[in-house]
Amino acid sequence: MTQDAQFEDGTEQALRLLAYDVEDLKVLSTLTQDAVFPASEMSWQVDKRRFSLLINRFRWEDAQLAEARGRAPERVQSVLSVSDVLKVKSQGVSRDADTILSLLALTFVPTQDGMGTLEFTLAGDGAISLEVEALDVTLQDVTRPYIAPSKHTPEHPE
Repeated sequence: MTQDAQFEDGTEQALRLLAYDVEDLKVLSTLTQDAVFPASEMSWQVDKRRFSLLINRFRWEDAQLAEARGRAPERVQSVLSVSDVLKVKSQGVSRDADTILSLLALTFVPTQDGMGTLEFTLAGDGAISLEVEALDVTLQDVTRPYIAPSKHTPEHPE
């Protein structure tokens, strides 16, 4: 008899996920919610049409298991990379290298022929807007998980 996989069956392997449509992006948005990063870790390579962030991602995929086993929640450094970027705009985002930004959500607003705008919603009313030729987003963990400095799971009051 076969049995469905259980959440508890997961391992601590590095994530490498791709988003090519809105449904895929919802998964990446959930996994990157509450990620923090210094403003200095934003990179737009105009010649390669790539925008990247090095983020300290809260490991939502491990949070329930960590709590159940009495472990502190974890973060991991990840690269969030967007290809086919034509234009980058920001609002309410300080370019000061010491500024720490917090990512709340990723959303995509399609326009024509697969083109559209990828929005990074940040805490404190900040936003980064990418005009893209096509939705092509990669999330890849690049370090081993580490104990979250706060030792707490982020909360969002209702």
